[in-house]
Amino acid sequence: MTLVGYQPQISSELAAHVARLGLVHEASATAALRRVTELATHTVQGCAGATAVRWSAGDISEPLDQAGTHPDLAYLSEIQCARRAGPMIEVARSEVPAFCDDTLAETRWPDYTPLALQRGVRCFADTVHRAGPMIVTLTVYGAVPGALDRDELSLGSLLAAQGGAAVSNTRMYEDAHRTATQLRQAVEARSIVDQAKGVLMHAMGCDAETAFNELKRISQTRHVKLTAIAQRIVSGHRAEGLDHR
Repeated sequence: MTLVGYQPQISSELAAHVARLGLVHEASATAALRRVTELATHTVQGCAGATAVRWSAGDISEPLDQAGTHPDLAYLSEIQCARRAGPMIEVARSEVPAFCDDTLAETRWPDYTPLALQRGVRCFADTVHRAGPMIVTLTVYGAVPGALDRDELSLGSLLAAQGGAAVSNTRMYEDAHRTATQLRQAVEARSIVDQAKGVLMHAMGCDAETAFNELKRISQTRHVKLTAIAQRIVSGHRAEGLDHR
């Protein structure tokens, strides 16, 4: 019997796993999606495997990241992406979940269901969650007809939502880390150029502008980056200083 407003019971262990999904980690977006598929497989009743895909909202021509618990299931995800057709594609476009209780009796996706049957999929459900400019689809698969309970799919939606949060946080972490790295490299480059200018100013008896122009001239003449030229000058000066000790 189906109870109106039924919600799946979430254990304290599952709650902890779900909560950790939303935290910022150094892992990639693909790793975050993989954790979502693994949690779905272990917690959604009747789920034998899962796939998760991240899309750009409004443009699902190509997935941004995807993960699956088994190569056969990953193939089903990839073939839908390649053909731009299938239940997962429809769910990503419409942002409306889809459910199939028996793949053998399914008629909505005649090109897809034979492939699913060949890989032992007898039922499946696609859930979707939008997180700003990003969409995450989560597909859970059952090995026997009717293995998946519609009432349990709210748990799949929860995992898709937390997976979206995890991927967003991962991307923000990556962007922040990339920016910090670029800033550090810029500061280091500026420092080495300033040191090289100081060496040239001392050696040539010139001002900073003349020294910098000389650096640019050498860089352009030798087709070597200015920072590389600066590094050579500074390294040579340091080596010469050591020789004179």
